[in-house]
Amino acid sequence: MDNSLSVAQARYLKARSRHKRRILAGQILLFFLFVGIWELTARTGLLNDFIFSSPSRMVSCFLSMTKDFSIFGHIGITLAETIGSFLLVMACGILIAMILWLFPSLAELLDPYLVMLNSLPKSAMAPVLIVWLGNNVKTIVVAAVSVAVFGSIMTLHTGFKEVDSDKVKLIYTLGGRKRDVLLKVLVPSSVPLIINNMKVNIGLCLVGVIIGEFLAADKGLGYLIIYGSQVFKMDIVMMSIVILCILSMGFYRLISALEKHVRKR
Repeated sequence: MDNSLSVAQARYLKARSRHKRRILAGQILLFFLFVGIWELTARTGLLNDFIFSSPSRMVSCFLSMTKDFSIFGHIGITLAETIGSFLLVMACGILIAMILWLFPSLAELLDPYLVMLNSLPKSAMAPVLIVWLGNNVKTIVVAAVSVAVFGSIMTLHTGFKEVDSDKVKLIYTLGGRKRDVLLKVLVPSSVPLIINNMKVNIGLCLVGVIIGEFLAADKGLGYLIIYGSQVFKMDIVMMSIVILCILSMGFYRLISALEKHVRKR
C-alpha cells in the first residue's frame, strides 16, 4: 500500500514538474517570438522604428549608456525610491490596520475618509506635493506611498476583522487580553494576507515612484521616459519601459520566494 502510494506520488510530482517545464518553455518561446516579430516588422518598415523603436536599437541604447554608467545610476535611484516607499507603505499599513482593529469606533470614524483618499487620483496630488515638499526625493517617495498606503490599510484591516473568531474566544476564555489576541492569533494568521498585500504594493509603489519622477526628478527611469519623449528619443523611452517591466517582475519573484520560505517554515 505504501509502495503504491509512493509511486503515485512520484508520478504526480513528475507530471507536475513536466508541466512546469512546458509552461516555462512556452513563456520563453512567446517572449522570443514577440521580440522577433517586433524586430522584423521594424526592419521591414511595417512599424515605424522612429516611433516604436526596436529591440536592437534599445540594446544599442542600453550599451551606449553603460559606457558612462549613467543607466545604472538611473536604475539605482528608482530602485532605492521604490524599496524605501514600499517599506514605508508596509510599516504604515500594518501599524494603522492594527490600530483600527484595536479601536473599532476609530475604524468606523475614519472609514469614509480612507475610501475617499484611496479613490483619489494620486497624479492629481503630485503638483500639490511639489509645492508642499519641493522638487526633491521626498516628493517622489510621498507620492509613491500615497498611491499604495490607503488601499493597504483597508485590505489589511478587512483581513484582520475576518480572523478566526473561535481562536479569539479561546484566548479570552483562557484569560488573555486583546494584546494576546493581536500577537498570538491576529499576526500569525495574517502572514499570508500580508505577503499577498506586499505583492500588490510593490507594483503600486513602482507606479507611484514613476509618477513622482515624471514631475519632480532629474534622475531615474521616470525622468528618462519624460526626457526621451520630449526630445523624441523613443529608444530611451522604450528601453526604460522594458527595464521597469524587468524590475517589477524581479520584485514579484523576490516576494514569491519569501512566500515559499514562510510556507515551508
